[in-house]
Amino acid sequence: MSITVNNLTKTYGAQKAVDAVSFNIDKGEIVGFLGPNGAGKSTTMKIITGYLPSTAGTATVCGITVDESNNETKKKIGYLPEANPLYYDMYVREYIDFITNVHAVKNKKEKIEEVIKTVGLTVEANKKIGQLSKGYKQRVGLAAALIHDPEVLILDEPTSGLDPNQIVEIRDVIKRLGENKTVLFSSHILQEVQAICDRVIIINKGKIVADDSLTNLQKTKTGEHNVVVSFKEEISIDLLRELNEVSNIEQLQTTNFKLQTRNPESVRKQLLELSLKNNLNIVSLQSESNSLEEIFKSLTN
Repeated sequence: MSITVNNLTKTYGAQKAVDAVSFNIDKGEIVGFLGPNGAGKSTTMKIITGYLPSTAGTATVCGITVDESNNETKKKIGYLPEANPLYYDMYVREYIDFITNVHAVKNKKEKIEEVIKTVGLTVEANKKIGQLSKGYKQRVGLAAALIHDPEVLILDEPTSGLDPNQIVEIRDVIKRLGENKTVLFSSHILQEVQAICDRVIIINKGKIVADDSLTNLQKTKTGEHNVVVSFKEEISIDLLRELNEVSNIEQLQTTNFKLQTRNPESVRKQLLELSLKNNLNIVSLQSESNSLEEIFKSLTN
């Protein structure tokens, strides 16, 4: 495992910011880490990176136990915190060169050029950091996190405050990095997690409330699916109540309905039979997965 977290707990007085959190992340995974403000995401990430001690429990990175005084784990990790700390008066290349000295990087000239190209900083590399847009400042932070070629990347809200074009650019960079590295990625932008990650961990009030693939999470907690049907004619909702294996019916418009079921294939078949029997015309009929936003709301409200 690249990251193993076992019963991790962090308390501040009587408050548990992180409460017995456990999860594993394999090499090469890109995992989305979601939760409302104050849920414990950033605290968990800071403990994994060794910047904050835990009250109880353990975290290991690439088989090495994380400890504030253990620099071996820091060599394995590239960390981009939510508040990206940069020196605005330094030039891009100058700053990355400074970071190579911190990590004692060998062949640093080659490494600097390689990482500048990787994160798409080439055209801005000779500017002062303070002159860059927020999107390019985030790229500088990513370059600093990558310069020592870590096996694991911890990215805390890397797309926060960016415009839509910048979000797409950073998303593409992260996806490329995930081809060779393990990435734990937190964001409030659920669409970004959906676009980048195959697996999602959701934390709420310090506890893990979900840890699964997006495919599995896009079913309701009861294992139900949505079937959305649109008729050409206006029909009574009572007609649809005759259907078997339907737990809930929601009328979206006068001719559109959303049906919740454990057996979408059966419900689609029944709808076709119903339309023939009652001389109705179905305009569209499709199964619909729950969005990540709906899942997030159901687990964190």
